Amino acid sequence: MNSAGQQGFGYRAKRTFTRLLVFTLILGLGGVVVFLLSQLNARTFTLALMDGQLAVMKGRNAPMGSVPYRPGDPRLADAYAPIPVEGQDVTALAQRSFTERDELDRALFPLLESLARPRIASDEPARVDQGLYYLRRAEKLSGITEEQRLTLQKLMTDVAYYQARQKLEDARRLISDALSQLKMAAESQSRHARSANQMLSAVTPPARELEEALRRAVHTLSGPQAAPEQPAPETPVSPPAPTETAPPETLVPAAPDAGGNP
Repeated sequence: MNSAGQQGFGYRAKRTFTRLLVFTLILGLGGVVVFLLSQLNARTFTLALMDGQLAVMKGRNAPMGSVPYRPGDPRLADAYAPIPVEGQDVTALAQRSFTERDELDRALFPLLESLARPRIASDEPARVDQGLYYLRRAEKLSGITEEQRLTLQKLMTDVAYYQARQKLEDARRLISDALSQLKMAAESQSRHARSANQMLSAVTPPARELEEALRRAVHTLSGPQAAPEQPAPETPVSPPAPTETAPPETLVPAAPDAGGNP
């Protein structure tokens, strides 16, 4: 009896240990699966349509769930900020997921391009500014393809004229403000009045010339140019009509006189 009882106890202990070992293995495998799923989800980017904007979402460090993406580099925050859709069809884009940021960059570029292109072609400064804003966001997407980079370079070239014009206008305003402030300092009783007067005497004439040149460049030369006048077509001169000449008179021989002389 004691031997049989000991064998029964040993069998039960072995079976319990086996079950415990299997349970531990299953629990460990489950933990590994959860860890791997969490790692995969934490690296996954998705796009979600919220209040008319396409938001970039980043997976949580958990098997499921996501939060708005906040890049570690503050300079990239604007690149991945919510993008106004403005009538664009982003249904297919919002259903995709990306395991790498480069893939996300290549998917975002066409949307930013479609928002920027019609604006930089506008003659309204406010719309051009908006288009330039989208182009600058696209510049920060480091994962775009070489073809997309060439497209971006061409768009930036198209808007270079507007940027140069805006910088000229900013320079004109800075010169005007500087002259006004120098004049204010020269007319005051401060210790810098004398230096301000000397500076005004030295820089006012060339500064005024430069300010006028900048004003002319921005507001006159950059405006639509009148088409050069085409010379009026010359009226062809008809050759003079031929003048009719009278036929030569026929000489009638004189009749002989009575003497027989001609």
